[in-house]
Amino acid sequence: MKDKRVNRESGEAAGTGARLRVTLLKSTVGFDRKQGVVVRGLGLRRIRHTVELADTPAIRGMIQKVRHLVEVRGAEPGSTERIWI
Repeated sequence: MKDKRVNRESGEAAGTGARLRVTLLKSTVGFDRKQGVVVRGLGLRRIRHTVELADTPAIRGMIQKVRHLVEVRGAEPGSTERIWI
């Protein structure tokens, strides 16, 4: 079996994979507390804060739970297209 190096932070194989740029657009106040926990888990701290994350099924699932609060774009340079998850 081949040994595959995995990045601890993102869980993706080292040197591979697409990236997503996630921006928090709305406050979590007034929504279920669990959604606030998911937003924090994505690394988002405040409104208009943007983070770049690995495009994995786990991250996509988290984004799906808070899709009404965030905006998702591709992380490639020059990419302005919004991604619908």
